[in-house]
Amino acid sequence: MAFLGGIEAGGTKFVCAGGTGPDDIRALTRIPTTTPEETLAQVFTFFRSQIAQGGNLDAIGIGSFGPVDVREDSATFGWFLDTPKPGWRQIDFVGPISREFSIPIGFDTDVNAAALGEHQWGNAQGLDTFIYLTVGTGIGGGGLVGGQPIHGILHPEMGHILIPHDLSIDPFPGCCPFHKDCLEGLASGVAIEQRWQQSAASLPAEHPAWALEANYLAAGLVNFILMLAPERIILGGGVMEQKQLFPMIHQQVQEKLNAYLNVSQITNNIETYITAPNLGSKSGILGAFALARRALIESR
Repeated sequence: MAFLGGIEAGGTKFVCAGGTGPDDIRALTRIPTTTPEETLAQVFTFFRSQIAQGGNLDAIGIGSFGPVDVREDSATFGWFLDTPKPGWRQIDFVGPISREFSIPIGFDTDVNAAALGEHQWGNAQGLDTFIYLTVGTGIGGGGLVGGQPIHGILHPEMGHILIPHDLSIDPFPGCCPFHKDCLEGLASGVAIEQRWQQSAASLPAEHPAWALEANYLAAGLVNFILMLAPERIILGGGVMEQKQLFPMIHQQVQEKLNAYLNVSQITNNIETYITAPNLGSKSGILGAFALARRALIESR
């Protein structure tokens, strides 16, 4: 069994792990995201220690915050693009890791990686077309279409779609620095905190914030359903730990579709159609393992 490295690169922290899958994570560490130089130095130290302990590191998979260049034929493949993360704009990310270890590297967005993790070991097993949406500090989406991660001119930015915003009901202008009241600007954890002046985790289950949140998320999901016809939608991230959201989202999606799609997944089984990740908070790091495994297979 190949020994794989995984990196879940987040704007706040990097999670690095070594292992083979969900039942074999042999080492795991969390590294604060500071400067690229400092952060990568600690990443190198972690994986060197795994090699020194006798691990024959075969490949590394990386799921990263973005935007990043995921086009393998691009001169800037593996670079951060114009990310809002200070100090990380236009930085070569994959190149230094590849040069340091000289092994196959799999690279994608953090949400596409999480989708691959769920496809390999979680709630998307056996599916060809599905969406993974994370609702946390920000909102990001990825998934597979026809069995392949969604890529095009770049990668999906599902958190930045524009959705209806009734200012008479919700006068909050939105918090996205680029679009103000896109999906992320209205429904992310940051948006919830700015609108209600307290964190999402501190709001009680009966607070009106959750009905508004369900309305916005359902509007986004209806757009994704109509565009991609996914076989399942998986909702992860810290905000979705508020389990009262799921039944409200289920109801709102059905109401907004208004019986337009007469398929059993939506009309009769929406609880399993729009669901939580089976891997929980490990979807991302296990998705990085899945990326590493793909890179190793392709290299052979």
